[in-house]
Amino acid sequence: MILSAITIDYIFHRYHLVSVGRYFGLIGTLIILSSFIYSARKRRLISSGSPKKLLMSHEYLSWGGSILILVHAGIHFNALLPWLAVLLLIISVASGLVGKFLLKKSNETYKEKLQKLIDSGHSPDESEKKLFFDSITVDLMKKWRKVHMPITLLLGVLTLIHIITIVMFNI
Repeated sequence: MILSAITIDYIFHRYHLVSVGRYFGLIGTLIILSSFIYSARKRRLISSGSPKKLLMSHEYLSWGGSILILVHAGIHFNALLPWLAVLLLIISVASGLVGKFLLKKSNETYKEKLQKLIDSGHSPDESEKKLFFDSITVDLMKKWRKVHMPITLLLGVLTLIHIITIVMFNI
């Protein structure tokens, strides 16, 4: 993601199109906001759309929007707020990716262990009892969102402050 942003920013600088990157912040923010349709569906605020497809679109839109925002930020940091916002953006994306992959891996490991126990002659109930602590780990991994959500919320607050300060001081 960072390498993509650096490449795009380099191309803009190479062809004297640096001013184009200024608008990528707004476009990237709108793209990321559109990715929250998944969250609305998950919380039953809307009823249409496949949760699995919306999750995939959330991941891709967040990734793409983040690249645009990083291009917007470029290496032109001249205040603390942009540094914090970019840092939180990277942490938010990283926490989403780490959570996704750790949850997937812990689910797969649990299911494999459960199937091995059942295949070796244990009953499903007996197998689940033997894997009690593994199931707790999977349940804890499902709660990774409790870390991801506050980071994302703080990123949203910093983004809003950034937008307000730009409007206040540039008009």
